Amino acid sequence: MQIKQFRYGADNLGYLVFCQNTGVAVDAGAVEEILDFVQKHRISISQVTNTHLHPDHTSGNEQIIKKTGAVFLDCKKFYDGQQIQLDKEVLKVIATPGHTSDSVCFAADGFLVTGDTLFNGTVGNCFSGDLTAFYHSLKKLLAFPRATRVFAGHDYVAESLEIAAALDPDNPDIARYLEKYDPLFVTSTLADEQLVNPFLRFNSDVMIRKLKQRNFSCSTEKQRFISLMEAF
Repeated sequence: MQIKQFRYGADNLGYLVFCQNTGVAVDAGAVEEILDFVQKHRISISQVTNTHLHPDHTSGNEQIIKKTGAVFLDCKKFYDGQQIQLDKEVLKVIATPGHTSDSVCFAADGFLVTGDTLFNGTVGNCFSGDLTAFYHSLKKLLAFPRATRVFAGHDYVAESLEIAAALDPDNPDIARYLEKYDPLFVTSTLADEQLVNPFLRFNSDVMIRKLKQRNFSCSTEKQRFISLMEAF
């Protein structure tokens, strides 16, 4: 299974996930670019879906469906572990409430499409208000192999790594992460994220010390995550 990234707006990232000649468009705001790509490569878009239903992620749905005849898959109706069939391979749905109650991610062999749940260098805002659910959602993603590539819903790398560096200025992995950053193809691995992303480093001595300095709860892993989200 392959993935093609499309940038649109100021920093949005949408995707075509495809296998042989069949694809599913995810958060497909870059309508013309996606249609040009599938025409050039003779790919049929069979389905259109989203990581969540914020309008900056759904803006291309109607046009893609009208142009291709694809079926719309409403992410609010997905269940955890649901499979989207693409030729002989499947794209797996992971329910990841937190950013919003309807947030989902998509998993294939070797990569994740994470929407606004997990960004490259940070995590999404918790608009649902349920930080416990957000913690469990991120733990689901962290259970994937460390080499798994992360394809997020926005490119917030520069500003996110500035925050990471302010929190842990002696972290040499931040500079290495930035050296690999390519705004034309924004991705990282889960291993990269666990080295630099402050909101996934809830077990690191540096983050625990920062929380203690500010008198935030940090006796359990979940408390540390919630405290990091509240503190920073």
